[in-house]
This record gives sequence, C-alpha cells and structure tokens, in this order.
Amino acid sequence: MKIKRQKHAKKTISFYKYNFSFREPFQILIDGTFCQAALKNKIQIKEQLPKYLMGEIQLCTTNCALKELESLAKDLYGAKLILQRFQIRKCKHMKDPVPASECLLSMLAETNPHHYFIATQDQQLTTALKKIPGVPLLYIILNTMVLDKPSERTLKHVEAVQLGEIVNPAQQKSLQSLKEKEGISGDAEKRGRKRKRKQSNPNPLSCLKKKKKKATPQQPKNPDGEKKRKRSRHRKHKPAGGEQTEVRSLTSGGQSV
Repeated sequence: MKIKRQKHAKKTISFYKYNFSFREPFQILIDGTFCQAALKNKIQIKEQLPKYLMGEIQLCTTNCALKELESLAKDLYGAKLILQRFQIRKCKHMKDPVPASECLLSMLAETNPHHYFIATQDQQLTTALKKIPGVPLLYIILNTMVLDKPSERTLKHVEAVQLGEIVNPAQQKSLQSLKEKEGISGDAEKRGRKRKRKQSNPNPLSCLKKKKKKATPQQPKNPDGEKKRKRSRHRKHKPAGGEQTEVRSLTSGGQSV
C-alpha cells in the first residue's frame, strides 16, 4: 500500500512540476487542523513528509493560523507547539488577524504564484482551494498523509494552456525576461508599430489632363543617312565693253563677218 501511495505522489508531483513549474524545496503551508490530526495519529511531519514527497521541503505557516490556535481551547495546545516550529510567512493581516482559512486563501490569490502546497483538514477550505488552479493539497486519512490528485479546475486550466487559449504564468515570466534581455519595453513596442496613414483627397493639380505636344514634321533622310547637298550653279559672266567675238561662218568663201 505504501509503494502504491508513493507512486501516486510521484506522478502528481511530476504533473505540478511540468505544468506549474514547482521546484524544490517545496513550500508547505500548514494550518492548525493538520497539526492536530498529525498529533492525534502520531505522525512526525518533519520526518515523514520529505520522504513521502521525495524531495526537500520548507514547512511554513502564517501569523493568523497561530493566533487562531491561541484563541481556541487548551486541547489544541500541542498543535500550537508544533505549528510554532515552522517558518512564518508574512500575510496582509499582521495588525488585524483573520481566520486561518481566509488567510491561506489570500496567500494563494488567483494563481498560486509562490507555488505553495496546502496541508489542512478543513473541508470548507479544501473546497475553496480546488477552485484555484495549481494548488496541491495534503491531508491525513487513516493514519497516513495523502497528496490529493489534481482538481478538475486544475486539469481544465492545463488543457486550456495546451490549446493556446491561456498563457501560463511561467510562460509570461519567461516572455517578460526575454523582452528585458532584448531591451524591448512597452514604449518601444508602441514606437515599432507602423502608424496607419489617414486617407486624404488627391492633389487637384495632379488631376489635370496633360497637354498633348504638337507633332513636328521630320525631314526625310537618305538611305545612307546623309542630307542632300545643295548644288551651287555658276552663272557665265558676259565680257566687258560689249565686244563681239568674231564668228567664223561656215559659208562659202570663209569670210569673216
């Protein structure tokens, strides 16, 4: 039976490590009801819990849980002595303590960012914790400690992350760290975005029709590509003085006229 419980615990812890980035040492938030059950069933929390979870742990509580035990009957004095040995985590109710169940819920907020395990025997608190994704629950039953299986809310959250509908808090932190390394901030992202140009009316000058140029007649060219040369005509000049040239007639006698 013990081997079966440890296999179940190992599988559950691997689930939280892979999907919610739980790391050692595991932080276990404990209230007075768990200490009272451990005292009644003779369970050594400091010795048995690290063996069951197969890793290093940090046992812690809150000031509100201690104040609650002080205000109750003397029968819980032994549970108070056990709870005082653990580390005390700061809560928002240092001046005005609230019930332990309300205080533990406030420590987890909506996403359990500090990766707390919760050890409690309070049924109402357990019901409320199952509505928060990524919260491992520990309780005592039949003289043994048991790590509860992941709640339906936790399983649905993991499924939504795998489908890309939700970004896991661990992924958000890694994306933020990458942006800081690259020097990308919110202002830089806004500057990097291209501004959309507003639609404006066209320039009226660009809408005018272009004037057609008059076609100039081209001079014909020779097949050789050279222009014809103008021939210059030389006129014969008449002799000065109006002298007549002797003309020999071809008539008979050969006389000159």
